[in-house]
Amino acid sequence: MNDHITQQLREAAEAHWPDRARMLARVQRGAVRPAVRHRTRSGLRSWPRAVIAGLAGAGILATGGLAVAGIVGPTPPAETATTAPAAPSPTVTPTPTRPAPPATTAPATTAPIIGAPATAAPTSPHPTPSAAGRAQNGPLWSAGSVDPHSNGYWGQDNLVLRTTQQLTSLTVEMRVAQTGDVRDARTWQTLPGDDFTVTVQESGGVLTYRWVLKPGRTVPTGQHEFACQFNHAAGVRSAGGDSYRVEAQSTGGTASVWGGLAPAG
Repeated sequence: MNDHITQQLREAAEAHWPDRARMLARVQRGAVRPAVRHRTRSGLRSWPRAVIAGLAGAGILATGGLAVAGIVGPTPPAETATTAPAAPSPTVTPTPTRPAPPATTAPATTAPIIGAPATAAPTSPHPTPSAAGRAQNGPLWSAGSVDPHSNGYWGQDNLVLRTTQQLTSLTVEMRVAQTGDVRDARTWQTLPGDDFTVTVQESGGVLTYRWVLKPGRTVPTGQHEFACQFNHAAGVRSAGGDSYRVEAQSTGGTASVWGGLAPAG
């Protein structure tokens, strides 16, 4: 049975409706007629005709309803609307922030530290000795000067010593006049520091720096330098009272040189 026939049967069943008035009229006509007595079986009671008629009508109605229900058939369940799952929102990945480049800062200019070692000014092969004193004796030659890096708070005195013979004994003294708040900063020399005993002593208004060659050590031939550094009172300092003295021993005998310091060039 195709869908078209099913639809026609459903429409006919819905259009049919029992004519209750005609059915009641027929029941009444039957009740008016003379009753025909029939022999009934024993044990059974005679039911009133009106009750029987009512039961007959109810049976007809029930039968018609069942017929309609069978034709129409059960109402198919309503289709459940299927909702498509919502598409997930795309995850937005934050773009990494590029770190800002570090700010370029010009290097700060460092002020000279008082008492820091200064590089000795290059000396000529034959430095000019000071006018006073004895700059040359035996194998020794010497020259004292104020370092050109000296300033209004800090100073350095230099001594250049040259020997043409190996020295087995050597004592170098550099004397700095106390011109006001003169205090030791440090010393240095081009010869190995472990070869000397270095002391600094202030006496009689003079700060004396002394290098003494240790026993068993020697000083080779050539040019060597010694320097003393010190702090002093603010202002331009005069090195007129500064001086040096050197005592040495070699295979040729003893020798000594001394003198003052030439001003910074």
